[in-house]
Amino acid sequence: MSEKIRVGVLCGGVSCEHEVSLVSAQNVIGSLDPAKYEPVPIFIDKTGHWHHVATEALLAHSAVHLLTGARTMCVPVSTKAPVTLPESKIDVIFPVLHGPFGEDGTVQGFLKLARVPFVGADVCGSAVGMDKDIQKRILRDAGIPVAKFRTLYAAHRHRVDVQGLIDQMGLPLFVKPANLGSSVGISKAKTLSELVEAIDKAFEYDRKILVEECVVGREIECAVLGNDNPIASVPGEVITSYEFYDFEAKYLDDKLKLEIPASLTASQAHQVQELAICAFEVLSCAGMARVDFFLRDDGKLLVNEINTIPGFTNSSMYPKLWQASGISYMELIDRLIQLALERSRTDSSLKTAANHTK
Repeated sequence: MSEKIRVGVLCGGVSCEHEVSLVSAQNVIGSLDPAKYEPVPIFIDKTGHWHHVATEALLAHSAVHLLTGARTMCVPVSTKAPVTLPESKIDVIFPVLHGPFGEDGTVQGFLKLARVPFVGADVCGSAVGMDKDIQKRILRDAGIPVAKFRTLYAAHRHRVDVQGLIDQMGLPLFVKPANLGSSVGISKAKTLSELVEAIDKAFEYDRKILVEECVVGREIECAVLGNDNPIASVPGEVITSYEFYDFEAKYLDDKLKLEIPASLTASQAHQVQELAICAFEVLSCAGMARVDFFLRDDGKLLVNEINTIPGFTNSSMYPKLWQASGISYMELIDRLIQLALERSRTDSSLKTAANHTK
């Protein structure tokens, strides 16, 4: 019997999405085929220290008490302890890090330098996928429809023409940090004073923020899987009683409804899948991504954003979409790991300054 592939599941992190990452990691570890894979949990605490945590410890503790709203990690490691990583070789890393310093290309660059295969987008795709400003500019220039938006910078905060934003895009408006996920720091502003407050709030999380027009329509999501020949899942729809799909709605709302597959015509579903794959390729993604859309009342589709490390919690859309498309959770994790190893082999075959000889 061949030796098992050792999978380092990298979780936690210093972003505001620390707890969501831990729940996702628990599910990923629990879905690894025990006949093929050996999980190696690697926990990054909120101070940025890395720890090798026993699988049983991570699985035994709840990272997020969703019903009570508590968001405290209970992994028994000391944040003052030195880095204790496994001595044996890790064959591939499965990053389950959401937000900055995990999903934005920083960890991916580190792993590239260490020549360790990893699941998901490369440095460029991760960075672009995290930065909603750059992401939307690239999508727009590629002819992929996006909502109207304006980018604001902290350095110019006191020169922002708030009334001008309203005149250009109307009310209500959405305000969000450029480099966060899970709807952290997002506000819906219905008045000028609320817009000022929303801008101030978003700048607490990022030096660059987006102000976007409010799109009236349905929220459709589609999962993408693959490297050079990606495939798209059946589309799904998010139905919530909240005014928008914020953090509380995503992780704490027991009335949240995910309709999979979404109630779309065959033509609409096909268009969603085509646009999802197009966005995936234009933004230099690999392995996995979830593409979020708005379907306006007039039938026009707009790409809202792409998530290069989508959630793997029990309520997360990405694995649910693939389950509805005929790929089980365990098979999905297996495919993602194999795609990572495949891409690593391809990259290793390319000439570099280190391996090129005349």
